Amino acid sequence: MGSFKNSVFILVLHLLEGALSDSLIQLNNNGYEGIVIAIDPNVPEDETLIQHIKDMVTDASPYLFEATEKRFYFKNVAILIPENWKTKPEYVKPKLETYKNADVLVAEPNPTGNDGPYTEQMGGCGEKGDRIYLTPDFLAGKKSRQYGPQGRAFVHEWAHLRWGVFNEYNNDQKFYLSNKRRKPVVCSEGFTGETVIQKCQGGSCVTQPCKLDRKTGLYEEGCEFIPHKDQREKASIMYSQSIDTVVEFCTEKNHNREAPNEQNKKCNHRSTWEVIQDSEDFKTTTPMTTQPPSPTFSLLQIGQRIVCLVLDKSGSMTIGNRLKRLNQAGKLFLLQTIEQGSWVGMVTFDSAAYVQSELVQINSATERDTLTKSLPTTASGGTSICSGLRSAFTVIKKKYPTDGAEIILLTDGEDNTISACFDEVKQSGAIIHTVALGPSAAQELEEMSKMTGGLQTYASDQVQNNGLVDAFAALSSGNKAVSQRSIQLESRGLTLQNSQWMNGTVTVDSTVGKDTLFLITWTTDLPQILLWDPSGNKQDGFIVDKNTKMAYLQIPDIAKIGVWKYSLQASSQTLTLTVTSRASSATLPPVTVTSKMNKDTGKFPSPMVVYVKIHQGTKPILRSKVTALIESVDGKTVTLELLDNGAGADATKDDGIYSRYFTAYDTNGRYSVKVWALGGVNTASQNASPQRNGAMYIPGWIENGEVKWNPPRPEINKDQGKQVCFSRTSSGGSFVATDVPKAPIPDLFPPCKITDLKAKIEGDNLINLTWTAPGDDYDHGRADKYIIRISTNILELRDKFNESLQVNTTDLIPNEANSEEVFVFKPETITFTNGTDLFIAIQAVDEVYKIENIYI
Repeated sequence: MGSFKNSVFILVLHLLEGALSDSLIQLNNNGYEGIVIAIDPNVPEDETLIQHIKDMVTDASPYLFEATEKRFYFKNVAILIPENWKTKPEYVKPKLETYKNADVLVAEPNPTGNDGPYTEQMGGCGEKGDRIYLTPDFLAGKKSRQYGPQGRAFVHEWAHLRWGVFNEYNNDQKFYLSNKRRKPVVCSEGFTGETVIQKCQGGSCVTQPCKLDRKTGLYEEGCEFIPHKDQREKASIMYSQSIDTVVEFCTEKNHNREAPNEQNKKCNHRSTWEVIQDSEDFKTTTPMTTQPPSPTFSLLQIGQRIVCLVLDKSGSMTIGNRLKRLNQAGKLFLLQTIEQGSWVGMVTFDSAAYVQSELVQINSATERDTLTKSLPTTASGGTSICSGLRSAFTVIKKKYPTDGAEIILLTDGEDNTISACFDEVKQSGAIIHTVALGPSAAQELEEMSKMTGGLQTYASDQVQNNGLVDAFAALSSGNKAVSQRSIQLESRGLTLQNSQWMNGTVTVDSTVGKDTLFLITWTTDLPQILLWDPSGNKQDGFIVDKNTKMAYLQIPDIAKIGVWKYSLQASSQTLTLTVTSRASSATLPPVTVTSKMNKDTGKFPSPMVVYVKIHQGTKPILRSKVTALIESVDGKTVTLELLDNGAGADATKDDGIYSRYFTAYDTNGRYSVKVWALGGVNTASQNASPQRNGAMYIPGWIENGEVKWNPPRPEINKDQGKQVCFSRTSSGGSFVATDVPKAPIPDLFPPCKITDLKAKIEGDNLINLTWTAPGDDYDHGRADKYIIRISTNILELRDKFNESLQVNTTDLIPNEANSEEVFVFKPETITFTNGTDLFIAIQAVDEVYKIENIYI
């Protein structure tokens, strides 16, 4: 076996690269700029909500400043106001700010009463979170007794969002054993309080001391640690910022490493301040010597969607039917994806630019049909991307400012002059979505998307992958209500030979069905098309466009709920099928699938991570079958099954976010990402969210020696709701791989970190360990072996692992990644009696690498 390399070091390097984020936040001279707080369109209009947001951030800024040793404060914030609220002179049009890149979303609670602030964190320790969620009642101060002042709670959430730290409390396990003593899960350990339980019967409640549970050695279920209102402890904000004296994060000196909380679990028992110190924010700043100014605010109101298509018609677009494929994808966008009421223009370009259509408002099928006739039908000449963009700016300016307008730029050609218009693009305030078609599209496209907050996608010349259609289908508005957005139910392709059939089904569930469209494309001759609704009725009336080689059928009214069957027959050609729809009701949230990668550039041998979020409103959808297809620029496709098991790349089990590592690099260049999600008989929505990364709900306070209980915390009901059968596809955009060596590519990937090790003591001092198996390459394949070590000192085990006592694991043979592992052993050389603390660490090892994680 080769020499071991410590993969903890590799993991830290990976985490510090940061997750891919749509956020516009920048740190400038210690101040955070570009923060976007969006009010959900379903929130009833209430101007006082805007003032509540301002008050929260204004109060939070000095608290953050002092908590970070005078390093950070909130400089400016944009508040996004829904389109359906009344317009006012002080509301201006957004530039790059959208609901898609909002850092904070203010939305109604689901279920009602669950007003706790929380942060969605898809990644691990040190990785930026995705979004903070707040409710109107929280902002109005109606929950301050349970969560503390709004500004303080916002700083707690900011630490989740910006620095990737985790909670230092645990709702699922509120006490633990240490040196034969029962302790509350707190950080730091100096907080005082009482351990009591409230028992209610017949409308009256009494407070009693907690009884012991003989099975666990801890207290009975329902027991709470109630803190004294008056404390002396200053740390930690990630435990409870609602305690008046708490003004600091836990440091290495006062961090409670034994407490069974998420911070210890995910951050290898490091304090929150240690993680913050490792952040890029901390490393690039020094403490201020003066007090920071108060935050400033801009009020932005979403308006009509303005889009200009900028389409390449240069000579290279004749390769591989690219121009026809552009027409197919363009028609889908114009007929289905673009929302009613939007303004759309069109520009084509080769070595010069040509206006095909001025801005036209989509009010009916007439405008949609007219625009489809403007799509380019011939291709020749060179490639001047800047000419196309400048022409688009001119088209938009004839009616509206370019601020906040969207440009969809498709090109397949190289253009070494594209950087000449970068400054103009930045100054325009427009959002540029880029579609790179084929292997030779300009390498600067991703930079253009990144600088403007646009979506970047890549479509290969592999027609059966349907990449170009998927790219355009992904361009529904992020600012419109979800009920107005186009949702892709299916996207498949197949190359057929000898009169073969392409057969399949599409599920139209109860949450969708409006504006349902079936689109079939082909490469040579019109295929035989058969489609049946769930009642077995054959569907006729496909509109056939032989020039563009496509046929489509729009289902009137609401499509029937159930399984639709299709059969397509052809010989020696490639067919694709795309099905899109919209929400069946403005009041019933549709099942939605969103996907993304953790970074926009994968630098070998750092792995990429695929994230897919499946939800209905705020309810996560569990036990779905989720598959990601990742296609390289060379046409190689890797299929990944994504998991929601809380292991490997997946941060939290059963939260409706499915994840997996990608390590199968085969070449440098662009990779496209496509996701299929299926809900079957075992799939269900969860009635409420799982334990969230948010501020702690204080059950009560001890004031003047008396326990004063807060209202009961809304129960997190983990029973499953209705079964959900659905089908969805989603584009995860694209990423670029660099530093990939030539084949054969060396195995430089370690097993992934074990994150769910659990231990319980059985008879005769046997210890039963369970965990999810990692792989040879992160969460793929099979590790070579495990090393398990034990100690009665947690720091010695963490920091001097190789010197700690090793458990005999000769008979422990690793299973395939993501399997359950079970191992029972008896510590032979450690004598432990009732109350002895024993700490256990495990390493998964492959032929070259190892990685460790410590559990208590």
